[in-house]
Amino acid sequence: MGRLIRGLSKKMLDFFVADTTDVVQKALDIHKYDEYSMKNIWKNFCTLAAIMGATLKGEDKLTIRTDTDGYKKNIVVNSDANGDIKGYLINTSEENFDGLGKGTMRIIKDMGLKEPYVAITNVDYSSLPDDISAYFYNSEQIPTIISLACEATNDGKILCAGAFMVQLLPGADEDFITKLERKAEAIRPMNELMKGGMSLEQIINLLYDDMDTADDSLVEEYEILEEKELKI
Repeated sequence: MGRLIRGLSKKMLDFFVADTTDVVQKALDIHKYDEYSMKNIWKNFCTLAAIMGATLKGEDKLTIRTDTDGYKKNIVVNSDANGDIKGYLINTSEENFDGLGKGTMRIIKDMGLKEPYVAITNVDYSSLPDDISAYFYNSEQIPTIISLACEATNDGKILCAGAFMVQLLPGADEDFITKLERKAEAIRPMNELMKGGMSLEQIINLLYDDMDTADDSLVEEYEILEEKELKI
């Protein structure tokens, strides 16, 4: 099973850090897609569903669906507040091997109301985290930093998979997330941190502890609010 930690920092930032290595591996074992789909497309969306699902409450459910011109025209992944994840790929194109390609992504939240909440954001798979950050900022007015990581061997074994996401809460200083974004860019990529043996707790410390920076505001106190298992 995978693992996710959710917490809150003193400067009103929600953070989510997840290890989805086992989840992504099981997804690849269950779905016998071709190697290109598994290595280049599917793995990141499993992790994305897991970390976005952590923002849900109660019995809320999340669906992410892509409609693009790439090799896989449609990806559908579902998650909920309990850490359950599922999904599938459909509509293979024999003409375009440009990964996911370009198009749109629908974010559908079923919150038990008469109609689900639906938002549409543009997709450019050269930067999936940027696409998701744009969704949160434009549709939910939440400044967001997100980093996705996955590394696999040529035969499909997942070496590591995970993500961290930081979101600014209402009333927080928007300048702080800009500073934190620069700090996140200075940290080694998450796949390197995970392969190096760092735990989720150590990655959180790295985000909020002193990095020999002259800006003391980037040294943050925080508390862990929740830990949960992730499963598919």
